[in-house]
Amino acid sequence: MAANINPAPACLKADVWEHFGFKKTKESNDLDKSVAVCKLCGTKVKYSGNTTNLRAHLKRHHLDKFMLTEDPKQQRPRDPKQTTLDIDGGCSHKFPSASPRSQKITESIAYFICQDLRPYSVVENPGFRRMVNAMEPRYPIPTREHLTKVSIPGLYAQTRAHVKASLASAERVALTCDGWTSRTTEAYVTITAHFINEEWELVTYVLQTRDMPESHTGHNLAEHLRKALAEWGITEKDPVIVTDNASNMTIAAEEAAFTLHVKCYAHTLNLAAQRALKITAVARLLGRVRRIVSFFRRSTTANHMLKEKQRLLRLPEHKLMTDVVTRWNSAHDMLERFLEQQPAICATLLSSEVRKTEKDLCTLTESDVTTAEEVVSALKPMKEATQYMSKEKTPTLSVVAPLQDTLINGLKPIEGESAVIKEMKAAMAGDLQKRYMDLKATLHACSAMDPRFKSLPFLTEDERQEVYDGLIVEAARLSMQPSEVRQ
Repeated sequence: MAANINPAPACLKADVWEHFGFKKTKESNDLDKSVAVCKLCGTKVKYSGNTTNLRAHLKRHHLDKFMLTEDPKQQRPRDPKQTTLDIDGGCSHKFPSASPRSQKITESIAYFICQDLRPYSVVENPGFRRMVNAMEPRYPIPTREHLTKVSIPGLYAQTRAHVKASLASAERVALTCDGWTSRTTEAYVTITAHFINEEWELVTYVLQTRDMPESHTGHNLAEHLRKALAEWGITEKDPVIVTDNASNMTIAAEEAAFTLHVKCYAHTLNLAAQRALKITAVARLLGRVRRIVSFFRRSTTANHMLKEKQRLLRLPEHKLMTDVVTRWNSAHDMLERFLEQQPAICATLLSSEVRKTEKDLCTLTESDVTTAEEVVSALKPMKEATQYMSKEKTPTLSVVAPLQDTLINGLKPIEGESAVIKEMKAAMAGDLQKRYMDLKATLHACSAMDPRFKSLPFLTEDERQEVYDGLIVEAARLSMQPSEVRQ
């Protein structure tokens, strides 16, 4: 460390100069006496004619050397491998914050905060500080201000440059766009990019989540999308976009001139299922179940009694579930869990302890239970389709056409079904059938190129041949174009 540091002149006789020196200037080759350089760590310390700054540096970063300098007779030389721990378990001999080791750990903490969505205040938590001190006692933990103004912005700039360079190498890009509202009622729009890299791997980046306080009209969203395309340099890559089924998203995709706009199939399934849940008989049933579930969730007595009945009847000790308006499958889960716990629920509601607090609450009739079982059975295919679309790691358009055909065929009425189930199936099938009418050719072509569905069993022989002929024509057209034109 001290190889390029010249010793202090002989006139500087203080003991502290044993650990400091000066560097020569490049112009005159004279010693630069405005800055002293620590021989122990290479840190530059301002020198103003006295040793105050130098002693402060030794005391903060090299306490053992400082103690020897201040009182060399009373202090014995110490093993440089040993460290001094303070009352909090930290080390008195800390790394300089600019040292490579400190910078590497700080970068890791910044990455941890971003990756795991932790608050900046985590660096002030006693448990976190204890853990870091145990792993590296000599590391000076950064402040919230340093993370906010230095570390996180630096990590963002580095990540942004990497993402932009990766996008530049992509031949085509697909986007997903969604508007949402936070718990503090602030509106945001998130844009995600997807593309296939040179290794034929699907790459996904969340490009941005920006606040959008103005009205989410189609025109405003289109302007937001155009700015994002220009900012990330993908305007010329002929991007396609996937959104929900909202009319403002449809208008935005048209105004932003996307060549292809696809409606999210999971959202389509949600809309179709919601149609069935709004049928009068079903909505009334859900209301009754919701009231009973809400009672158990707010009554500690009923909840405790339910657990006892579950153990007595040897039922799974599961909590009752309530539905959420924006997630149709939560209504299915609520009914399914209610049916599972129906014996325990009925026994609890009939007990004298619960009757004292809630006299007007009634359990379901046999007819209601039968209807609930039929509703769960009718919604099961929609539930499975939603789970399939949500769990697939690489969801593609190729799965939409076969899944759509399977669901519509499965929703055909069966002889002997109740009027409620027939009405539910008709509502869901009617909603699904009107979707993707303008994208049938594209969906069929995508399925034909997927090895899982290339035989197109859901089409007639003539329709299947038409799809194959279209793909052959398109492949011939692309093969005749120069590669730079195709790109």
